[in-house]
Amino acid sequence: MSEAARPSPEALLRAATAEERGRLRLFLGAAPGVGKTYEMLSAARAARAEGTDIVAAVVETHGRAETASLLDGIEIIPRRPVEHRGHTLAEMDLDAVLARRPAIALVDELAHSNAPGSRHPKRWQDVMELLEAGIDVWSTLNIQHVESLNDIVARITRIRVRETVPDSVIDRADAIEVVDLTPEDLIKRLREGRVYLPKVAERALAHYFSPGNLTALRELALRRTAQRVDEQLLDHMQAHAIAGPWAAGERVLVCVTPGGAGPGLVRYGRRLAERLRAAFVALYIETPRDAAEGHERVERTLRLAESLGAETVTRPGRDVAAEILAFAREVNATHIVIGTTGGRRLWPFRRRVVERVIGEARDIPVHVIGREAGERTERRPRPVPAPRGWLVAASAVALATLAGKGLEALAGSSSVTMVFLTAVLVVASTAGLWPSVAAVIASVLAYNFFFLPPLYTFTIADPRNIVALLFFGIAALVASRLASRLREQTLAARTRARTTEELYGFSRKIAAIASLDDLLWASTYQVASMLHLSVVILMPEGQGLAVRAGYPPEDTLEEADLAAATLCFRNNKPAGRGSDTLPGARRLFVPLATARGPVGVLGLDAGLNAPADHSLLGPGQRRLLDALADQIAVAIERIRLAEDVVQAQRHAETERLRSALLTSLSHDLRTPLASILGAATALETYGASLPPVERAGLLGTIHDEAERLGQFVANLLDMTRLEAGAVTARGEPVALDEAIGSALRRAARTLAGHPVKTDLPRDLPLLDLDPVLFEQVLINLLDNAANYTPEGSEIMLAARVAGDNVELAITDEGPGIPADIMPRIFEKFVRAEGADRRRAGTGLGLAICHGFLTAMGASIRVANREDRTGAVFTLTLPVRT
Repeated sequence: MSEAARPSPEALLRAATAEERGRLRLFLGAAPGVGKTYEMLSAARAARAEGTDIVAAVVETHGRAETASLLDGIEIIPRRPVEHRGHTLAEMDLDAVLARRPAIALVDELAHSNAPGSRHPKRWQDVMELLEAGIDVWSTLNIQHVESLNDIVARITRIRVRETVPDSVIDRADAIEVVDLTPEDLIKRLREGRVYLPKVAERALAHYFSPGNLTALRELALRRTAQRVDEQLLDHMQAHAIAGPWAAGERVLVCVTPGGAGPGLVRYGRRLAERLRAAFVALYIETPRDAAEGHERVERTLRLAESLGAETVTRPGRDVAAEILAFAREVNATHIVIGTTGGRRLWPFRRRVVERVIGEARDIPVHVIGREAGERTERRPRPVPAPRGWLVAASAVALATLAGKGLEALAGSSSVTMVFLTAVLVVASTAGLWPSVAAVIASVLAYNFFFLPPLYTFTIADPRNIVALLFFGIAALVASRLASRLREQTLAARTRARTTEELYGFSRKIAAIASLDDLLWASTYQVASMLHLSVVILMPEGQGLAVRAGYPPEDTLEEADLAAATLCFRNNKPAGRGSDTLPGARRLFVPLATARGPVGVLGLDAGLNAPADHSLLGPGQRRLLDALADQIAVAIERIRLAEDVVQAQRHAETERLRSALLTSLSHDLRTPLASILGAATALETYGASLPPVERAGLLGTIHDEAERLGQFVANLLDMTRLEAGAVTARGEPVALDEAIGSALRRAARTLAGHPVKTDLPRDLPLLDLDPVLFEQVLINLLDNAANYTPEGSEIMLAARVAGDNVELAITDEGPGIPADIMPRIFEKFVRAEGADRRRAGTGLGLAICHGFLTAMGASIRVANREDRTGAVFTLTLPVRT
């Protein structure tokens, strides 16, 4: 299958993607009140009558009875109430629509802003989620809410619309229906009170709804719809390999040439596009020869085209006519503008190129334009081969002559021509065209002088030898041309392969970089090595830009360069040397931009010795720079997003810990304080009249609660030490039975309602632990077991030798640990359900146990009992060696 007959992979991919998601049908109006909702509901009733499952997710009737009546018989999804600043707002229930999964959902007012606390800040984002879920959506939108037209609408109406919808949403619309009314009819509806209340309608008529404003808005709506329809037409043609053109919309293609009437072509193309009210594209086909020469004229012409509103495209290729025609059919061009110098030929266009375009364009009109009056044709200097090429040609002919003399005695003079032909091919493939032409001439002369009678003269005695020599020269010239062209193609392919390999390697390198400084240094080095220029990268810092990296290293810029960089960043387009903005600067600056906007600026400089009017980059290098800049910008954005995610996670964790700590301080720590205060107040008020037993009980309460409060504070201090890395374990020989006995004595009050059993073998080895930290671990675990188990339940401590360690299991008879809490049980402020029904705590005890044991080289794990309810905490403790 030929390239022209093959469907576009990009168009097929877009079509396949569209099939996987829901379809968006947009009812677009020029202004409020034209009847978008009415038209949407009318279409919905017709679809429902045909059996389509359709629901009203959110429809705003604005109190219009005729609109509300169209909702009869259509299922309405109840809205979700949202509290905001003391008011209850009704928003679309996105989850209810997703759960209902209708074939079509009606979502009115696409540009609406959702109430704070909703899943998405904008309603169009809700629509995108419905589409991704495979639900078709019908929605309404006014043209003034389109993001790219916001400034234009503000200039027309003098009113700035705050709620906007990105153009990408309109570009995803599968169908756009323009709902239109003439300005007179719309103004009549306003005066009749069918759009706004009378007082509001009077103000609207005096300002927004003037006939001139409404006419301009109608044109904007029609043009934006036509643009989307044109894109859909191109997708259809490319997906079905339709060559076109289909002149449903006009598009002018201007073919830019390195010489000839370049600026004149662009100006003519602009005038033609204005007459046709069409877009126009400036195309430059870069041949292998062009890639080796300067492109100042081409760049000036392309910049002129951009300034006149053209889209500029540069493509590499050898067959200029074929590339022009292929691109014209690809973009559905309806007019081709091509130039001629008026001389015998123009480069790379020859008369035959223009004739081929005219002959093969079929239904596309071709405009052939000569030079404008006073416009001088610039002749490009032919490349001068290096002296090495001439030396190779002379050496090859000399060697061929010597070899021919030796071969003549064996095979005769007729075989000598093959030797010279081989020499010509060698020269053409190694030194290029002009040395090979010189080799052809030298070979013809050498063959005549050394091998044709009479020898050693340039006289040819036999007329047959003249014919043979002539055809030998022609064959050698053709072979040299073919070989030199093959050499050019090979060199160009090798260059492209090397560039592609370097770009691929660069993309892999920056994908693995996590530091912004490392990324910037690697980027400047890569750009400098591929473009052979000095490179700097500037990024926002404070109120301006600052140099963040450079190769060779550089940290300051001249005032003119800094001003150009600032304008480049602010306007998101190139500035500085060779551009339309501050061209007198020493460097050229290009923006590093993503879809979210510019993230930095890339500056290029050829050095102080380069001429001021010298172009830094040719079209091929510019394409390479664009590819590098895109990769760098995306990598910077990735690192920034990663930093934002880490910062957001850190902030969320901080907020969670702060909330948990405040809860602990306000509730758990206040509980023992309340008990202490109550007991102290009772003693102070009734102490003399209280029996000794009651006074002792109150004093015991004060003592117990004070101990508990001290334990809470100690846990907070211990966790602070762990977070700060201030816990240092001092390994000493520890007898497990003595450590458990000491912990049980300190926890006697806590364990008063629980029988405690121990199972400790007599021959347990000494442990290598910090005795103070280990005792605190045991106390925390025993306190945890007492808090989370019923009174009277048993707590068991059992130890055994496990290899080079000792395992201590602390088992209780409580409800166990819920499965959702189990993975997080040793995190800060994590407590199982039911903790508030028993003794309060900070939720730090187990986290401290884990931290202390880790510091001592031990470990802890938890599981639920298999024989009954309850939890088992198993400590793996190192043995003293």
